[in-house]
Amino acid sequence: MTTKRDFYEVLGVAKTASAAELKKAYRQQALKYHPDRNKASDAAEKFKEISEAYEVLANPEKRQAYDQFGHSAGDPFANASSYRQGPFTYTYTTGGPAAAGGFDFGGFSDPFEIFESFFGGGRSPFRQARQIPRYGLRIEFMEAAKGAERTIIHQDREYKIKIPAGADDGTRIRFNEFYVTIEVKPDRRFKRDGNDVFIDEPISFSQAALGAVVPVPTLDGELKLKVQPGTQSGTLIRLRGQGMPHLQARGRGDQYVRLIINIPSHLTRRQRQLLEEFESEN
Repeated sequence: MTTKRDFYEVLGVAKTASAAELKKAYRQQALKYHPDRNKASDAAEKFKEISEAYEVLANPEKRQAYDQFGHSAGDPFANASSYRQGPFTYTYTTGGPAAAGGFDFGGFSDPFEIFESFFGGGRSPFRQARQIPRYGLRIEFMEAAKGAERTIIHQDREYKIKIPAGADDGTRIRFNEFYVTIEVKPDRRFKRDGNDVFIDEPISFSQAALGAVVPVPTLDGELKLKVQPGTQSGTLIRLRGQGMPHLQARGRGDQYVRLIINIPSHLTRRQRQLLEEFESEN
């Protein structure tokens, strides 16, 4: 296993280098080793190494993390995990552009775009040859919960993409020479946090005071929920195993129901009278 060189050493700058010094060093190294200009066998690897070093050191937050943790701070798969099923590789990532399976080159999708912005050239043929086709699929929230299937046409060939239950934003499916990234539409009622889901369920003042059985939606349909007498607004009730399926393992998350007491804005004369009698007895 090859050990990564220190990023400051790669760019040939001191650890105290300013942003301007970093940019200057990168430009010089990129001109020297860009594969379109340098035909040496190791030019592509060196250019990649230079671009990775600049991507980290040019970002103040990433530079601070690198200074503290070294190369482990920039591992693009540190927060990612994957598994294979048939010809597909499912990669579930959480948090930030690095965890999404790639680097965030300061607004650029890859180091070759940085080169083009610096030197004003056209799109590099080397870059185009290396680029992996990417497709995005936007699915409904309930499709993410249950799983779904989509069709993609790639190079005049039709591929059936099976989206696993529990997919989330950033779930990546790799198939042969392209990959698909999943985007999940937000739902009107369900809010997701990892494998757990949350809903707000309005109940009346009398239901909260006296207790009741109210229907609440779950990912599997309606469920009868018992509200205890004297329930306060904001009470959170946990429904075990009613959340999102785990993407790579058995089981599911939980569903949390937040009970919100609905105070009427308009009362009839009789309702007002009853409440006044209730208040007078306290």
